[in-house]
Amino acid sequence: MLLLVFAVRCISLKVFHSPQLGHLPIHFVDSCPQLLHTYAVLIFAITLKCVLYRYKSTNIFRRYKIYCYFCLMKKFLLYIIALFFAISCGNSYEEQKRLSRAERARLHREDSLALKIAVMPTLDCLPLYLVKEHVLYDTAKLDLRLKYFTAQMDCDTAVIGRSVEGAVSDLVRTERMKNEGVKLDYITSTNAYWQLITNHKARIKKVDQLGDKMVAMTRYSASDFLTDRVLDGVKTQSMVFRIQMNDVNIRLSMLLNNEMDAMWLTEPQATTARRNGNVVIADSRDLKQKLGVLAVRSEVMKDKRRKVQMAELIKTYNQACDSINQNGIKHYAEIIKKYMKTDEKTISQLPKIKFAHVASPKQDDINTINRKK
Repeated sequence: MLLLVFAVRCISLKVFHSPQLGHLPIHFVDSCPQLLHTYAVLIFAITLKCVLYRYKSTNIFRRYKIYCYFCLMKKFLLYIIALFFAISCGNSYEEQKRLSRAERARLHREDSLALKIAVMPTLDCLPLYLVKEHVLYDTAKLDLRLKYFTAQMDCDTAVIGRSVEGAVSDLVRTERMKNEGVKLDYITSTNAYWQLITNHKARIKKVDQLGDKMVAMTRYSASDFLTDRVLDGVKTQSMVFRIQMNDVNIRLSMLLNNEMDAMWLTEPQATTARRNGNVVIADSRDLKQKLGVLAVRSEVMKDKRRKVQMAELIKTYNQACDSINQNGIKHYAEIIKKYMKTDEKTISQLPKIKFAHVASPKQDDINTINRKK
């Protein structure tokens, strides 16, 4: 019995765990050296025990031999099953990759056929958000996809790069793109307006106090144009520093964190700024100009299928404007919170704004923009 214990204790669990081919997962049906060694030593120990103690070892040996073969077969069976599953998983993965490629191709085709409009987290985009959220359009005629951006320059880039068919923008930016060779058609003007809001800690009450102050805006945009207009003929003690800040959310946060002296904001960001005690010193509506527009690439209006899409969009856009005018902006608080990232307090203090049906921008407004260039 002591010899058996000694033999079992001599079985190496360490030496035979060194790396061998049989351990690698790519050799599932290879031999397992430490397994054979273990059973060989055990068989030898039992046989020797039986001889020394004069037992008839035949039955014991035969039984244990059968047990050892059973264990070996069980191990090999497990390896075979594992190999089977590995091959099956491999096939499934290859099949999944093929399906993924087909799915990606399908999605790409659907996206290329859809009407894509670049939008901003601003209130002039609310009719489009309402059209999309409530699916006011006939899906057989229109698949509307809104591409969300927080900087107007990114919207322009999307239009120029042809990843969208159109964008909600302003006349200053669209006229600049047209002068640079991008062919655009105007679908409608929007009710967007901008307010020049100053940091309450800067104690700026008038435009002539902006000397040596930082005004956040975007170059070649409505905010840049409006800065020229309000400073035209105004004497300041020193130069006004125009700081390019394209992202409207970052621009607002810089005002709220007292990192900027003044900036141009549209709704609902302007309401958030006013609600926090900041002061309005200029308003684009006082200039009697409508600068907001929805523009599309000219080729869209020449394509027969795109014309059907645009006709459906215009019809549902007008329906959305009617709904907003009838129910009020606050009725669509959930949509505003979702797309414009604002809170209940800001929504409750939003001014009453009327949304007009589709109408092209006035030629006088376009001419004014081009004269300033």
